[in-house]
Amino acid sequence: MPVATLLPFTATPSRKSSSPTSFRLTEKFILLLVFSAFITLCFGAIFFLPDSSKLLSGVFFHSSAVETNTRKGTDSDSNIAVGTDEKILAKIRKDHEKALVEAKDTLQKRPDEIKQDIQNEKDKVLKEGLGKGGKDDDNLPVIEYVRPPGATGHEPSNPETKERREKIKEMMKFAWDSYKRYAWGSNELRPVSMQGHSSNLFGDIKGATIVDALDTLYVMQMYEDFEMATEWVEKNLDFNVNAEVSVFEVNIRFVGGLLSAYYLSGKEVFRKKAIQLGEKLLPAFKTPTGIPWALLNLKSGIGRNWPWASGGSSILAEYGTLHLEFMHLSKLSGNPAFAEKVMNIRKVLNRLDKPQGLYPNYLNPNSGQWGQHHVSVGGLGDSFYEYLLKAWLMSDKTDEEGKKLYYDALQAIETSLMRKSSGGLTYIAEWKGGLLEHKMGHLTCFAGGMIALGADGAPEDKTGHQMEQAAEIARTCHESYARTTLKLGPEGFRFDGGVEAIATRQNEKYFILRPEVIETYMYMWRFTHDPKYREWGWEAVQALEKHCRVEGGYSGVRDVYSSSPNHDDVQQSFYLAETLKYLFLLFSDDDHLPFEHWVFNTEAHPLPIHHHSKKAILI
Repeated sequence: MPVATLLPFTATPSRKSSSPTSFRLTEKFILLLVFSAFITLCFGAIFFLPDSSKLLSGVFFHSSAVETNTRKGTDSDSNIAVGTDEKILAKIRKDHEKALVEAKDTLQKRPDEIKQDIQNEKDKVLKEGLGKGGKDDDNLPVIEYVRPPGATGHEPSNPETKERREKIKEMMKFAWDSYKRYAWGSNELRPVSMQGHSSNLFGDIKGATIVDALDTLYVMQMYEDFEMATEWVEKNLDFNVNAEVSVFEVNIRFVGGLLSAYYLSGKEVFRKKAIQLGEKLLPAFKTPTGIPWALLNLKSGIGRNWPWASGGSSILAEYGTLHLEFMHLSKLSGNPAFAEKVMNIRKVLNRLDKPQGLYPNYLNPNSGQWGQHHVSVGGLGDSFYEYLLKAWLMSDKTDEEGKKLYYDALQAIETSLMRKSSGGLTYIAEWKGGLLEHKMGHLTCFAGGMIALGADGAPEDKTGHQMEQAAEIARTCHESYARTTLKLGPEGFRFDGGVEAIATRQNEKYFILRPEVIETYMYMWRFTHDPKYREWGWEAVQALEKHCRVEGGYSGVRDVYSSSPNHDDVQQSFYLAETLKYLFLLFSDDDHLPFEHWVFNTEAHPLPIHHHSKKAILI
């Protein structure tokens, strides 16, 4: 408190007390009492307040080390004093220049980045105040947010590449604006009838397209739309629903999308929502083996499996595609249960015999035994293998178990499923009870990118061999597009009866805006820089624009061999999450979401690699 407040009469003396000698005896006595009280208060603070000596030294005697040294000098040390004064001036100039640089950097940032920097500083102070193991209001650990490198990239220097990249961004804007206009808040859009659409995969959870598109909006620097989506998530995304959901679909789209949005933007709402949803999914693991149910009622916690799945079995691609997200949930929540659940799945699988080293698509969660011996690297099996590899990569290559499981499985796939047609096309067949079915699904086409991604870590100098396999699969999948009328790939294609890479059954001729072929082009471009992959990607862009773009968005088609496309009237959420993101990255520089810092979940949501040598939240 200022002295003038304590002693008002000394600050504004009356005309009767113009000099000290004019004080009467009573006034002198009062003045003496006040000064005595003030002195007592000061000395009391020194001896009785905690760390009072530090407080006083900081308030009254604050000085830099350089300034303290100058006070130790004497008049006879004038030369030293002059030198020290020069040091002080140099320090002032240096601090001034530093402040100017920092101010310039700040002014070049966008307003939302400045706000985020301020929030990060607040979070850092809060963390230091709470100390190690501190919790926030939601009982979550306080974490210092560090954005991994490459969240956004530079524009390509090549004019043609830049123009094509901008075209893909325009496609994203059209798809997103159409969703906003006709289906905002719904899970997906019906672009022909121009209304909302919702499948039973998400129960009563809403906004699948919003959550799935968050990271694509951020990566493409569509920040106004990203902020709009963020506001919707904060106000409207609700998991307290009495409905049954697909654990797999909700995990890869909602949990994965929220985690990715958090790592890209640092916004706490995404971390909190992801953890809330993850906790809602934990009851799915309440089975005798810990192998989760496929379907779960989020309110009751009661689970079950698809009735068509081999006597009530769980599906390999569903229970095997939780690992990446659940490891991140444990890190961000401080709750080890998420990681324990997915690591237990490995324990169950390790105890089982694998026919010819292969993993059947069905596993009974009660008995812990395989169901029907059906093996596929496409539907029902695909992302299980992908997550073995990416678990190893995400751990900064410390998850040796994940690495061994992946490369052993890939060897079994090469031996038992990978074949070459008479026309020279490499494909991955399906295995049913010891017999091969010579068909390959559009979903299986992701394998070209997966094999390329893992080739560098292949054992026994197989890197070159695996890159050749990846290139051959990419060529086969391109042929499945090139051999259709619309130049869009069918859901499945066969290699028997004199046909190659062609769908022969009507229920395999549709195209629902799937991303897997584009995904493989993107990986092959990153690892080889062969221009044909960008050309193949551009062919797909032209076909999408010509045959799938309608007045209200983008729609799948029912027959890619028909000259007049019949639209299915669904703009899938994964079209914005995966297909357009992979196309955008195909025409971006390699430093945009670089593979040494990011892995993509099976819905193309980028998640950071845990670099153990660096202090960050990344895992």
